[in-house]
Amino acid sequence: MKKILYIIFGTAILGLFIWTLVYLYQESQTPVETFKTEKAFYTDIVKKSVATGSIVPRKEIAIKPRVSGVLEKIYVEPGQFIKEGELIALIRIIPNMVSLNNAETSLNQARINFEDRKREMERNEKLFQDKIISEVEYNQMLIAFKRSKEELDAAENNLQLIREGSSKKGGKGNTKVYSTVSGKVLDIPVKEGSSVIESNTFNEGTTVASIADMNDMIFIGKIDESEVDKVKEGMDLILTLGALEGKTFHSKLEFISPKGADVEGSIQFEIRASVQLPKEEFIRAGYSATADIVFSKVEKALAISEKLVQFENGMPYVEVEKAPQEFEKRKIKLGLSDGINVQVLEGISTEDKIKKLNNDGTATSEKSGGQGVMGRRKY
Repeated sequence: MKKILYIIFGTAILGLFIWTLVYLYQESQTPVETFKTEKAFYTDIVKKSVATGSIVPRKEIAIKPRVSGVLEKIYVEPGQFIKEGELIALIRIIPNMVSLNNAETSLNQARINFEDRKREMERNEKLFQDKIISEVEYNQMLIAFKRSKEELDAAENNLQLIREGSSKKGGKGNTKVYSTVSGKVLDIPVKEGSSVIESNTFNEGTTVASIADMNDMIFIGKIDESEVDKVKEGMDLILTLGALEGKTFHSKLEFISPKGADVEGSIQFEIRASVQLPKEEFIRAGYSATADIVFSKVEKALAISEKLVQFENGMPYVEVEKAPQEFEKRKIKLGLSDGINVQVLEGISTEDKIKKLNNDGTATSEKSGGQGVMGRRKY
């Protein structure tokens, strides 16, 4: 019995000893590094800046009334196309009582004066025919009569203007608001029954409607002061609209503001660009947009990721695989960069395998231990 126990115990000790040797052998093996690689590729490289803004009509006209009063009737709706001279709204005059009273008094006085001149004119006309008075006296009386007639007409027109907003000789009444341009109605900011104020020297007046030509749109945006000296009028912009996914529109820079504005602590400059719209495309006013301002562009350029590039004494190079997991330094000549990819002018081709680097500049690799009883190990 004791002999069997000794054999079992000895076997266990021997197995533990062998396992320990195998473990120590695997731990002593130098890990094998397998470096990852990438290849060059062809792509379009665009160096650009980004400006944010919106799409608006180039000409947006605010229609304002010529008299103050209450908006009695609106004849158009937002989205409707109207022509120049088309009726937009009707205003009911609410006359000022003092002005109305003064106008009525002036009319009564003018009427009394006219009737008096008329009777005197009729009497003197008979005297002139009988040659009792001279022609000079008759002409003076005729002129006075005509003046009284003009004063009466003026008083009547003035009263009518105060009461109704139009006169006999005025043509179109001021109480009717007409469109001054042809275009699409963008907004009606007032409602029927609202009070409106006329446009005059001291007041810009109440906007009754906003009208714009929706076929002529522009981009208005802001660009940071660090980029403003790089942009020039005439540059191409690529517009991306948040409301229209997957669609881009071309535009051309027309204006760069000479004065910046403080926007949340940074100086921003306004830019404007014409938008080239396809005939079948309808863009609503006020769409938010992002403009890519293209400084330079290379199409189908041989490029690599900027993370693959290393520098030695200011000269760029990459590590190219010459044999399995054997690399050599190769100098390259760089071209345009967009911050992610960089154009390679000389030094490599699409067949070369380039050692991939980590963000800290070290090579990206996989480390593996020896293959044994414990299997393949990764660190």
